[in-house]
Amino acid sequence: MQDPTPNGLAALEARLRQDLEWLELPGKPWVPRREAEGAPVTDVVIVGGGMCGLAAHAALRLMGIDNTRVLDRAPKGQEGPWVTYARMETLRSPKALAGPALGLPALTFRAWFTAQFGAEAWERLGKIPRGQWMEYLGWYRRVMAVPVENGVAATLLRPRADGLLAVETDAAGTILARRVVLASGRDGLGGRYVPEMAEGIDRRFWAHSRDAIDFAALRGKRVAVVGAGASAMDNAATALEAGCARLDLLVRRAKLPAINKFTGIGSQGVVHGFAALPDEWKWRFLHHALSEQTPPPRDSTLRVSRHPHAHLHLSCPVLGLEEADGALRVSTPEGVLEVDFIIFGTGFRVSLADRPELALVADQIRFWSDRFTPPDGLAQPELESSPDLAPDFAFQEKVPGACPALALIHCFNYPSTLSHGKLTGDIPAVSAGAQRLARAITRHFFVEDREAHFARLQDYATPELLGDEWPAAQMAGALA
Repeated sequence: MQDPTPNGLAALEARLRQDLEWLELPGKPWVPRREAEGAPVTDVVIVGGGMCGLAAHAALRLMGIDNTRVLDRAPKGQEGPWVTYARMETLRSPKALAGPALGLPALTFRAWFTAQFGAEAWERLGKIPRGQWMEYLGWYRRVMAVPVENGVAATLLRPRADGLLAVETDAAGTILARRVVLASGRDGLGGRYVPEMAEGIDRRFWAHSRDAIDFAALRGKRVAVVGAGASAMDNAATALEAGCARLDLLVRRAKLPAINKFTGIGSQGVVHGFAALPDEWKWRFLHHALSEQTPPPRDSTLRVSRHPHAHLHLSCPVLGLEEADGALRVSTPEGVLEVDFIIFGTGFRVSLADRPELALVADQIRFWSDRFTPPDGLAQPELESSPDLAPDFAFQEKVPGACPALALIHCFNYPSTLSHGKLTGDIPAVSAGAQRLARAITRHFFVEDREAHFARLQDYATPELLGDEWPAAQMAGALA
């Protein structure tokens, strides 16, 4: 029976330490240390210290790979979207999901929450407040000893002739690495998507939902939001709660999507089986899900609709933008709407030109569009721009042999979805993704270092038998 009173984090952390000890985790370090030109070589550099980066590091450490570095450009406590551009009140995922816990019950959000607030508070909790999720990730980082280096951005990955990668940074010099993991989120291979018509408009009139927005400055203003997804709805709600005078939500579709398809079929079969599907079936699954679109959460939608000065416009795409008399004129099928500010909740796109760290290898990366032709009627630009990843999340070459270093760069971010399923962008299956990645890197290192491991095998000389197991008299008697 569960104790209804909280025991505190100290007790939980003691339980976690015991669980790890009884499972003999983390595994003992086993990867031989390397140097190149007198400088130490890091086994794995993880770019991104958000949820995926934390889970990737923890999974590698549990496998005995401890010579790693984690870089994040954000200040401590602001990694990922949770307290920056995510503007929902609560997470969309059910509270009981294990998330990045890697199979350790004491590492779950539920354990962390219950240890502090008790079982009754857990039962009363609806969904997880996003700020509290960020607090949990901060605790996860501490108890799993993830050494995130904040305020450090990877500026260039430079392949070397000796088979290493030089990771150039803006604040930590150049790091020599055997492998690099890009745990860089939804925009990890590109950036925000906005219609071309916005590019000629003064930035004081518009923002993307990914941007830092001064919502207080929108008080008393007329605001439009483009899109019908979760981020569009959350930004609309934030503008309304900041006191905007009027909010117009402009939606291209004739009706809001209502069913979250992938949630409906979620299972361990999807988590572990998707990557084994033939290409045609991977495409069919994701094409259908993208065509239906993911609905905005009910709570987020109600958060907007409760305001009488919020107006929903369906079948109403933006046809044009024009600055006029200190405002913005938005052309739509319903006519011209005059606003003071417009927010594009239009998602992200893959665009390697927006990722300077990949400048030296971008032209060689193979995408699905380079080798796969979708069936008639199933064209989908977002899928076509997905990287075609190996089973270990590594990039692959367009031309075999042209850029071997791509096999050392693992794409552990949202654009990996078509190759691997939803393992790297959402809470439900991030542990499975991190463990798949860690096991693959473990295999690579053992194979690459086989000569060193064989030499250790040959040199191992700790005796099991010490020579005193059979007394001499007893041995003589046996012979007689």
